[in-house]
Amino acid sequence: MPAWLQWFYLFFWIMLISLMAIGGYFMFRKFLKSLPKADGKSDLDWQDYYIKQTYHLWTSEQKSLLNDLVAPVPQLFRDVAKQKIAGKIGELALKAKADRMTEEFIIKGYILATPKRDHKWLIKTLQKKNIDLSPYQHLF
Repeated sequence: MPAWLQWFYLFFWIMLISLMAIGGYFMFRKFLKSLPKADGKSDLDWQDYYIKQTYHLWTSEQKSLLNDLVAPVPQLFRDVAKQKIAGKIGELALKAKADRMTEEFIIKGYILATPKRDHKWLIKTLQKKNIDLSPYQHLF
């Protein structure tokens, strides 16, 4: 067997195992989120509950703001990120017993639901929209 073919096989198997490990990692994370907690509901169940309970509070402008905030997320993961953020926003709105969705809930929910590395994009986006960040500095 030629040496280049042996190297190709070696590269192929390393890539195959690496990609399967990466995929398995993300599938395992999703599996852990779907496991029920002590209250009998999983994180995903609570997320869906908050979204359903607050869906009627959202206006088209607020949905547009949420879409602008999740724009930097790759298309493949955008829907999942939007659901996670909307779930956190809904949780905040329900805890506050809000009768309407506000910009404050959207920004706080985004900050709490996303990792710190995504906050740079949030700050840039909110500055472009001339939104004051001072009430949210303690969350960053």
